[in-house]
Amino acid sequence: MHTYDNPVISGFHPDPSVCRVGDDYYLVCSSFEYFPGLPLFHSKDLVHWEQIGNVLDRPEQLPLPLPGAKASGGLYAPTIRHHDGRYWVINTNIDGGGNFVVSAERPEGPWSDPVWIDLSGIDPDLAWEEDGTCWCAFSGPEGGINMARIDPVKGKVLEGPFATWSGSGLKYPEAPHLYRIGDWWYLLIAEGGTERGHSVSIARSRSPRGPWEGAPANPLLSHSGTARSIQNVGHADLVEAPDGSWWMVLLGVRPRGFTPDVHVLGRETFLTPVEWDDNGWPVVAPVPERHAAPGGAWHPVPALPARDDFDESALAPHWVSPFARPEGSWSLTERPGRLVLRATGPTLDRPGYTFVGRRQQHHDCRVTAAIDPGTGRGGLCVRLDEAHHYELEVGNGEAGVVARIGPLRQTVTSRPVPAGPLILTVAIRTSDLVPASPELTDGGTTGPDTIAFWLGDPDTPGAQPLAELDGRYLSTEVACGFTGRVIGMYATEGAVAFDWFEYAPTSTPSA
Repeated sequence: MHTYDNPVISGFHPDPSVCRVGDDYYLVCSSFEYFPGLPLFHSKDLVHWEQIGNVLDRPEQLPLPLPGAKASGGLYAPTIRHHDGRYWVINTNIDGGGNFVVSAERPEGPWSDPVWIDLSGIDPDLAWEEDGTCWCAFSGPEGGINMARIDPVKGKVLEGPFATWSGSGLKYPEAPHLYRIGDWWYLLIAEGGTERGHSVSIARSRSPRGPWEGAPANPLLSHSGTARSIQNVGHADLVEAPDGSWWMVLLGVRPRGFTPDVHVLGRETFLTPVEWDDNGWPVVAPVPERHAAPGGAWHPVPALPARDDFDESALAPHWVSPFARPEGSWSLTERPGRLVLRATGPTLDRPGYTFVGRRQQHHDCRVTAAIDPGTGRGGLCVRLDEAHHYELEVGNGEAGVVARIGPLRQTVTSRPVPAGPLILTVAIRTSDLVPASPELTDGGTTGPDTIAFWLGDPDTPGAQPLAELDGRYLSTEVACGFTGRVIGMYATEGAVAFDWFEYAPTSTPSA
């Protein structure tokens, strides 16, 4: 029997929503303050996912754009559906405009400009009756789940909104998804908050208008109070496979470190099977680290390339930038075969800087890049938000490691470097491994991982270790918020060129 490992999409990919069209599955996730927004994935088996684009990849799709956003603001909890030959995504921009719908003939796009809907709340969902009536369930501004009948083409509210089911009594009922399955309408929600008490509950009715009957076994799923390595499970979506089996995609985290354990990769996308009992209620087992694969056959897709030589005419869809990526701040043509970043702000401590990065997807990994700072200043950064980031910066004949932790900013170390191209490395490893450079550590209780900075490639002669920093300060539990680490390249002065960027896991994805 084939098996699959969880998570099926690792790293900061929260709030997954999925739909199936024939033998193809499409999944979209929240992206918060990052641009382009709403990463879109394709799969043949629910296990192997390939990013095929981003739903919001044009600045004009965000009329009050992400430059006005804050960390962990921006784009919350999308839903993707297919109806009447068209793909639909409904979403919330909490930093301007509220709820909107975009659509496309093909999942690869282009996706339309937003159609705004006059509904206050978050986590909107779309579901259609057989006669074409469209319902939008969402988490209302006063708490609880609301329902409205809408025209998604014109963005008009035709009926409601009105309050509906609000869960089993846990806090923050949200993330509703409405389904017609057999003779019943089912309303799946998250409750308990998106931390350790996160859970999934469900109700059913003969009509989208209610009344709603909660499942007697609610919550259907929660890992709260357990010793399971996967925690915070919730914010789920259901999908039926071609063979009639049912599956649930949902978010969860993999905490690490000494108590209280923390997570650094963000909320990731997990997969778990669903059964139905004799009374018509879904039954969900705890989310496994490994499970028998659906369909009985693999449909492998390529993993993200370990190395980007910047030889293409456009950046790959997995590259993201905080808040915006304005024209003139980056170029792949100014120096062919190089990514040139031009500074738009002097510091990573405030929005408005130039940064291109990718999500950290493995607890143990290494990032190496070739940089030519010229007369500029820039380098590599491990980012959670403007108040929590570590950077390895080169400029003016000097290389240094800077730590920003809350209100404190400190240059940990610096040393002179020759003019011209340099190799920079960031190596991240879980704390139960032996430090590569014990002389750089202070000992004592450690966080979930150690983040080490090098001049050169640590596997080659002449590489110089610069610093090792505790990873707990770049965790959600310390910094707060909804995102995970992003590692990337930046410029804070002048123009800086990167010849290549390489990301490689240094242990198995399930470690």
